[in-house]
Order: sequence, then C-alpha cells, then structure tokens
Amino acid sequence: MPFPSDLEIASRASLKPLDEIAAAAGIPVEHLEPYGKGAAKIDLDAIEAMADRPRARYVIVSAITPTPLGEGKTTTTVGLGQGFSHIGRRATIAIRQPSMGPTFGIKGGAAGGGYSQVVPMDLFNLHLTGDMHAVTAAHNLCAAMVDAHLYHGNECNLDLHNIGWRRVLDVNDRALRNAVIGLGGRLDGIPRQSGFDITAASEVMAALALCTGLADLRGRLGRIVVGYTPDGTPVTAEDIGAAGAMAVILKEAVKPNLMQTLENTPALVHTGPFGNIATGNSSIVADQVGVRTGDFLLTEAGFGADMGAERFFNIKCRYSGLAPDAAVLVATVRGLKAHSGNHKIVAGRPLPEALLAENPDEVHSGGDNLRKQLENMQIHGCTPVVAINVFPGDHQADIGAIAEIAAEYGSRSAVTTHFADGGRGAAALAEVVAEAAEEESAFRVLYPDEASLTDKIETVATRVYGADGVDYSPQAAAQLAGYERAGFGRLPVCIAKTHLSISSDPSLKGAPTGWTLPVREARASVGAGFIYPICGEMRTMPGLGRAPAALGIDIDADGEIVGLS
Repeated sequence: MPFPSDLEIASRASLKPLDEIAAAAGIPVEHLEPYGKGAAKIDLDAIEAMADRPRARYVIVSAITPTPLGEGKTTTTVGLGQGFSHIGRRATIAIRQPSMGPTFGIKGGAAGGGYSQVVPMDLFNLHLTGDMHAVTAAHNLCAAMVDAHLYHGNECNLDLHNIGWRRVLDVNDRALRNAVIGLGGRLDGIPRQSGFDITAASEVMAALALCTGLADLRGRLGRIVVGYTPDGTPVTAEDIGAAGAMAVILKEAVKPNLMQTLENTPALVHTGPFGNIATGNSSIVADQVGVRTGDFLLTEAGFGADMGAERFFNIKCRYSGLAPDAAVLVATVRGLKAHSGNHKIVAGRPLPEALLAENPDEVHSGGDNLRKQLENMQIHGCTPVVAINVFPGDHQADIGAIAEIAAEYGSRSAVTTHFADGGRGAAALAEVVAEAAEEESAFRVLYPDEASLTDKIETVATRVYGADGVDYSPQAAAQLAGYERAGFGRLPVCIAKTHLSISSDPSLKGAPTGWTLPVREARASVGAGFIYPICGEMRTMPGLGRAPAALGIDIDADGEIVGLS
C-alpha cells in the first residue's frame, strides 16, 4: 500500500474539542475565543492568569543548513511534541503560521507531515483566523497614509527618493516586486517608484512576533520608520498619524491561535516573519502562554541554526526575557551527504543513486555543517540534542555516523521516525531531550546592547558563520553610522543572508572557511526592534515556478479540498 498523503492522513484525524485541549494544558477556558471548530484565539489576559503555574522547560528546535531535500524541522517539532505523551510527559508546541504564497507556490504547506501534523491541515495552511490578512491591512493602511501625506502637502518633508515603506500581499508575484505608483491624473497621487513585498516580510509582522502585548505592539508600530527627510531625519508611522489605526486593525491578530496535532498535543500557531530578513520565529506572546502549559514548550526557529536559532537567542530571547533549557538540532543522512558537495540535487527530480548508497565517510564529510551548527548552539550556552530524522532506505552505518558526530561535541542524539510512526516514533528523542533540559542552563546572548552595530555584525559573522571578517560597502558603512547617530545603536542585528549556506554564498556547502561577509546595505526595522544588514540579493517577494502547487489544488463536488500539501 502506498503511504497516504498528508491531506489524507489529516482528513482522518480524530480531533478533540479545543476547550478540552486548553483545559488539559491549563489554559483557562474563559480566555478561549473559538474560531469555528478547528482553531481558537487565546486572550492575552491568559498570560497573567497563568503566571502562577509552573514554568515548562523551554526547548528550541532548529536544524542543519537547509537543502532541497528538506530536513523535517516542523515535522520533528510536531512529532517530538507528540512523543512526550508516550513517555508520560506533557508538551506544547509553538510554530509559525505559514504564508499562502509558498503554500500555493513551490514550498507547499507548513503543518508538518505524515503522522506528525497540526490539524485541521487546510485551515492551518490557508486563512486560519485571518492574522495574515490583518497584517496586510495594517501595513497597507500605513502605505496609503504615507501617500496621502505626500499628496496633502508633505508636512513631514519626506524625501520622495528615500521612502522605504512599500506595500505587501500574501501571494508569490514577481511582477509586483518593482512598480511605479501614483500614475494618472493629479487626483491619483504623486508618482514615485515603489513595489510590493510578501506579507511575511512586513515589519508589521516582525513587530507582532516580537511584542509582549498590545501596548508594546502599539509602541513598536509608532516607531516604524517609513522614510527620511532630505537631511536624513527619520519619519515614523507615529509622525504621519498611522500607528493608532494600525494597532486597532491588529487588536485580534496579537492573540495567539490554539490548534492541536494529530495526537491532540496543544499547538500554538502565531505570526510568520520572513526568515531571510526577520527573525523567522513564532511570537513571544505564544511562548508566554505556552511556557505555563505543561512540562515542555517546544518552539521552532526557521532555517538552520545560523539563521533562526541565532536570531532566537540574540533577538527573541532578548525581548522576551525567556531563556532556553535545551535545543534540538535536526539532521538527516541525505542532508549531510548533500553538504559534502558531491551531489547535484534539484528539487522535484529523482535523487542521485550515489546519494542513496551507504557511505558513512560522506556523512562525516558533510557533517562539518552539523559540527558548526552544534558549535553555534553551544556558544550560546544551550545544550543541543541531535534529532536523527530517519528516512526509508537510510543505512545504519550512515545513521551511526551522525551519532558519532554528535558524540564528538558531547551532545546526545536519538533516532526519530515520527513521520511514519507519529509520537511513538519520537519517544526515544523525547527521553533524550528531557534529560538535556534537566541540566543547568548557561544561556547567554553573544553581544551586549551597548556594543556598536559593527561590533555586533562582526561577532555574528565570525563566531556563528565562521567568516574571517566583514567587508562594508561605503553605503552600508554610512547607513550604520547614521543609525548610530539616530539613537538606534542599541538594537540587535538581524543579518539578511542566504539560508542555503552558513556563508553568504549559497553555493558553498558544509562549513566554509576563508571568506569575508560582504555587507552591501543596512536597513532599520526600528519598530520591530532590529537593524538588518543585507549580504547578497534578498528577494522579499517570491515568484511562482513553472509548475506551482496551485496547479494541483482544487475543491471537489463535496466541498473537500484536494491537492494541498
């Protein structure tokens, strides 16, 4: 029998009423706001109401550097959350809400996979409770008010050539990356060049993810810099009068969403900041709820440990005040073989036969990536556990090679088969993670607030990425100096680079050395609360491929969605 599709598995799920899920997790039912049968909002008053409950062990889930094969980070997060129930412990998971652009594009959905999914899958991957649309509306309201401000006299003296606030949309549409707006007659606005980003790339989304409540969100929205005057003075959303109305639009979106896994583990699904230019982590408020719900809270960080985990440690934890007790680093045999550089892998095409052959030496060669990512966990004082995500056909010698690499760094490891076996397949991993989380935590951020922006960038580049140093373009150097003068120097840095390599060059596999990080530009997300240096070409509006997932998605005569993956 062929293995059933994710949608087929999800459609057979036996869901419990969400008030039962909440009650079992200790979330007061009076703070639950149902959105149909599959999801509910959690009122932020629940955070204070749960403050006296015991604090769960806080565990971050990250991975080796992504490859076209997919390492199964979300699936592992879900499976591990389910696995704890098989060893008599209670866990809650916290993950990001997916963007519909990638869902209908190349990536597909982000609910997990196989027998480790968040359900209902269709609700999770599509509109959920409308948070994405609220972010889109709040962001575009600000954009409309910028253009109205220009049209009605430009009291703030915005420089038409230095307005950074574009519009957003939750689709993949390359034709909107660059646009000229305001064309037509005099009543149609002032013509200028602008464009669109995907909603997940909005600074509003990042602010929503990093705020600690509605009042904090209101303050962050007010600090958003929409552009500059000719002399370089920042102009904010507060200055043009947009921030209050933006906060009103986001009043419901700031509340985290409660769902469940196939095995009825509580799942907090909230925010979806773009992983290349923002934190790539779910929200602080979701973690504030989840950390009082059981024995363990598992929170996932996007891309590899050099990206999402570094930002989790140095940005998210800095603002939340929460410190992780352990970390999970997901690795696969195929992924590490890909990092050996010996194989050409193209998404959607058959895998090279040599990649599937037993070759522990090749795992050790590509294992330099795992070694560096383990080091990246350890320099933050976090105890890492390697989750060996096993695929059918993996050889025991290759699996053993991953365990050997983990042992080199004094890290625990465990084989997990949660995709095929659900929580039962992750029970051994749950045991090992529980052990690691009991050890005394020595968590630390890599740099202090008072360090200069260049010192912060160089610390991350050399200690996390393994670069020899940093090369700043004249433009980037001037921008960073300007941010220091404007009083933004105490903000953390969120380095925008490729997710396909620890380096800034996506073609370099493993753990490259002997290179310099090129910073060509620097931008300020003052409302969200970070500066992001840009290293390479960052696409903030993806495009659709020749055969996007949308081609196979439809609805049948019974009203059931088909083809969603």
